[in-house]
Amino acid sequence: MKAVLLDAASLGDDVDLAPLAAAVDELVIHQHTAAEQCVARLTGAQAAICNKVVLDADTLAALPGLSLICVLATGTNNIDSDAAARLGIEVRNITAYGTASVAQHTLMLMLALANRLPLYQHDVNAGDWQHSKSFCLMTHTTLQLDGKHLVIVGHGELGQRVAHLAEAFGMRVSFTARPGNEQHDQRPTLAQLAPAADIISLHCPLTEHTRHLIDQAMLSKLKPGAILINCARGGIVDDGAALAALRQGLLGGLGVDVLPQEPPSQGHALLTALQDKLNLVVTPHNAWISPEARQTVVDMTADNLRQT
Repeated sequence: MKAVLLDAASLGDDVDLAPLAAAVDELVIHQHTAAEQCVARLTGAQAAICNKVVLDADTLAALPGLSLICVLATGTNNIDSDAAARLGIEVRNITAYGTASVAQHTLMLMLALANRLPLYQHDVNAGDWQHSKSFCLMTHTTLQLDGKHLVIVGHGELGQRVAHLAEAFGMRVSFTARPGNEQHDQRPTLAQLAPAADIISLHCPLTEHTRHLIDQAMLSKLKPGAILINCARGGIVDDGAALAALRQGLLGGLGVDVLPQEPPSQGHALLTALQDKLNLVVTPHNAWISPEARQTVVDMTADNLRQT
């Protein structure tokens, strides 16, 4: 079997691709692939390996020899799955490759926002500590995690790992009913849990039921000072509404690792807001990028290739 890796650069240059090569007869590696290059590069290949390269219906229809697409991620929204099914092309993704890495990143955001790190860093950079009449600054009230209520949306492996870490800090954890399945789920809905939440952390997929799950109406249910963290998918949070709530002091902190468009080449309101004095952290979709997690992506994809 010949396989073509379309966007190796998305894995970084410090991972070992040998497991992929060992799983096929021939492996062709491209660091980046533009949409218009896909057909030419995949012609003659039986397997396509990609992370974020879009394989639409027209592209797939032009590749009669293609029988397998291995996605180097959990989300497969860059693949026209309906077209693939019609054409007999199997799509295989991977899951739980970055659980430890993303959970760690989530806790990093939680700790930074609870301790008002962005605000205190701003104050130190501005010279406020140096000119203080006291030995410390107490300008911003911090949030002690012990005894606080964490509400998690998403009860998968990642959500459970975040819960485990949070409980080590003495937090009380609740999981919401799955959005879109509330009538058949005995757990409380997010709307029911939101008023008592000190922190909300999102670990669910982006679906028709979760798009703008956190909107102005949901934000209005939160207690003043609540913290919101999104390490799931851009689009689950109405970023404009969340930023407005943060500016108005209705939200105590906002941490996101994802934006609706990535990379945000056209800019984004949250990136602009980083110039202001806000309890805001934006990271560049890098919660998953520990070397261990990226190598696991390769190893799990090799397993998917060997299943043919």
